[in-house]
This record gives sequence, structure tokens and C-alpha cells, in this order.
Amino acid sequence: MNWVSRFRGHGVVLVTAFLIGGASGAAAERDWSSFQNGGRMSLEDQATPGDWKLAGEIAWTADLTGYGQSCPVVWGDRVYVTAVEGPQKETYLVTAYSLADGKQLWQHKTKNASPHENSNYVSRAAPTPAADASGLVCFFEGGNLLGLTHEGDVRWEMNLVEKYGDIGARHGLAASVEQDEQSAYIWVERSEEPYILSLDKQTGEMNWKVAGLGVTSWASPRLVPVDGGQQLVLSGVGMLVGLDPTTGERLWTFEGISGNSTPTPIPLGEGRFLIGATVGRGDSDAGGSAKSNGVVAIERDENGTWRADYLWRAKRATSSFGSPIAHNGTAYFVNRTGVLFGLDAQTGEEKFTRRLGGSVWATPLGIGGRVLFFDKDGKVNLLSGSGDNPEISTWEALPADPQPTAGEKKEQFSASVVYAGLWNGQLMLLRRGDALFAVRIERE
Repeated sequence: MNWVSRFRGHGVVLVTAFLIGGASGAAAERDWSSFQNGGRMSLEDQATPGDWKLAGEIAWTADLTGYGQSCPVVWGDRVYVTAVEGPQKETYLVTAYSLADGKQLWQHKTKNASPHENSNYVSRAAPTPAADASGLVCFFEGGNLLGLTHEGDVRWEMNLVEKYGDIGARHGLAASVEQDEQSAYIWVERSEEPYILSLDKQTGEMNWKVAGLGVTSWASPRLVPVDGGQQLVLSGVGMLVGLDPTTGERLWTFEGISGNSTPTPIPLGEGRFLIGATVGRGDSDAGGSAKSNGVVAIERDENGTWRADYLWRAKRATSSFGSPIAHNGTAYFVNRTGVLFGLDAQTGEEKFTRRLGGSVWATPLGIGGRVLFFDKDGKVNLLSGSGDNPEISTWEALPADPQPTAGEKKEQFSASVVYAGLWNGQLMLLRRGDALFAVRIERE
């Protein structure tokens, strides 16, 4: 018997409430403190089915300096966005805006430690920062790492290129900052001698540094709750790895996977997490990508050794850039062509398929009785209802991306790409490479 089969009867427990960095109560519901909200993309407790909708108007728009692919983070009455500018990505920017009206409050500029041609083929301010009550921890793919206060003052700063050498990676780095109450976790999966760091968020002092995976990855590190604590889970092509977040010790390695270069693990509770995989660059086993999508469980075996294995694997569902999520008992996977698969979150049995308006680059978001899917053409697809026959509608109120004038060359993939969507109770924030939009939420 597979060691993990004895846990099937327990089902999948969705994590719908956990706090990061000291927030609590109503404030925690408004804050969005890190990439994918620390993996909390299922907000079942935020609304009841059918009691809200996206308004037909945009509350405010902030035109961003430069271009970026990270998710905004929200703390209190402020929203923070990172970007890069210059033909050689010479400058990284962290900008604070008022959540109420989008007014720019401050902007911090940092000289890029590893200038590189600003093009479609290399990440551009892709890592998302992390926020807590003391401020921000920001990481940029060029090797810049810094702590800022909520007023934009530098608490500490680190040049990883000076400390640990050049950062060379296929298409750049994309791993966002993961955090717990005391520490931030930084993953530099470069081509040679990759590494993972843990550091004190307040001072920038190093807790530990260990070797990376040595594989292709644009996923982010994720803290997954397990029996007796947490583990830091890393996903790179061909393997999953669990680390002890207090020491960096590798607790387990699982290699029965392929195509998992981009999606980040999404915690489900009790040591379980969703993992996505696709067929793309850096992947050698196209046929294994579907069976690599599913739910993985971390548990000790009879000898007390940590191990990981699948609770279930998908039969047809695959992922693209966004991670799969589980919401109201259904796991949602969107493949590279925009086909949505709805699977039973406990068993992996397919419930339905739907075609969305286009390819989805951001991770979906479940709120109350609805799930939102953000596509690369600037549209938001809303899935409503439960069961095997949900309804899908499309919200198309974002303005079209600006087109180059005569003689100009369009350098980005498309400014219409929605890289992230997040929920603030009263507003939906949508991040394009060039702009940030706040969409008003109407209560029905």
C-alpha cells in the first residue's frame, strides 16, 4: 500500500484563514501581504454566493513608471508595486500608492546590480515583495535585496552579486519573497551554484544559506503547514523539495513529477498542497505533465522520516503560468490554451471543462461563490455556481493597452497582460505591466 493512501479518507482541508506578519482581524482581511497572499487564494469567508459583482467602472488608475510583472502587495491604506526601467533595466523601482485614490505617495529607486537588456525574453521586476507591520522586503532578479519602511526609508540593503557572484538564469528569475513572522526566504535558482537564503526581516542578517535545486524554475518558495510546524516547499522541473525553514535542512525530495517549472505550490492544510505542471521550455517529459498536476501530501512514514507523494493525480488537466487553486471543494486548473478544468478537490475526478476567453497568466482567485480568472488580454472571467455546470461571464472594462506610434517598437509581450489580481474587500486590484487598476466591488 502506498504510504499516503491512508490519508485519502480525510479529504482535502482548505486553508481559508491564516495570518502572516502580525496582522489580525479586519486588517488581515484587507491586507494582501505577499505573492498569492501566501498561498491563500481561496477566500471562502470573504463573501457569500451571489452577493457581489465587479462594477462597470474603474475607481482609479495609476500609470506606472517603467514595467513590471510582480503582484502588488497591500498593507493598511497603501498598495506597493515594483517595476524596472531603462533599456538595460538600469533602475528598479518600489512605489507606494494610496489605496483610496491611487495617488503616488513615494517612490524608491535602486541601481540594478546586474543590468540586462530590457526585452520580452527576460523577467522584468517579476519577484513580488512581502509586507508586514514593519515594512517591506523587496527582491529583484538582478540581485538587489532590500528592506524598506512603509514611508520608503531603507532599513537595510544587500547586493547579492557582490556577496555571491553573478546571477545568470534562463529568462531571468521570478521567485517572489516568502515570509513568516520573523524571516524572509529568497530563492536564487541561477544557472550555476543556485541557493536559497533565509534572513531576518528587520535587520537583513542572514539566518542560513543552502544550495538550490540545480534545475529550471520560475516558481516561488512556499511555506506549507505540516504537523508540528511548517516546511518550505520548492518546485523545479523534475522535483519537489521540502526544507526546514529554521535551518535550511532538506527534509525530503520527490522526483515523480515533470513540467513543474512555473506554478507555485498552493497550501490546502494538513501538509497538503496543489501543484501544477505544463509542457514548456526546460521540460523533457511532455507525456508526464497531466499526471503531474494534483494534490501532494507531506507526512512522516513509519520510521519518522518525512516523505511526499500524490494523494491524487489529474487525468487530463494541466496548468500554464498561473498556479491551480482549490475553492469550495473544486480544484481549478487552466492550461496554456485557456481551457479550464474543474476537478473534485478530494478525489481529482473531473467535474467539468470550460473554455475561457484566453490564456491565463495570473493565479485564479476564489471569493465566496465565485472564481476569477485573469487573462492575458485584460479580461476577467467570472465563474459562478457550484456543481458540474457553473456559469462563466466576462468583465471587459479595462482600457486597451497603449499601441506604439509610427516608428516605435513594441518591446513588451503586451501591456494588456493581467499579471495579478487581488481582492481587498471593497476593491479588486488588477496589475498590468504598465498600470494598476482599482475596480469597484458592488454588493448585490
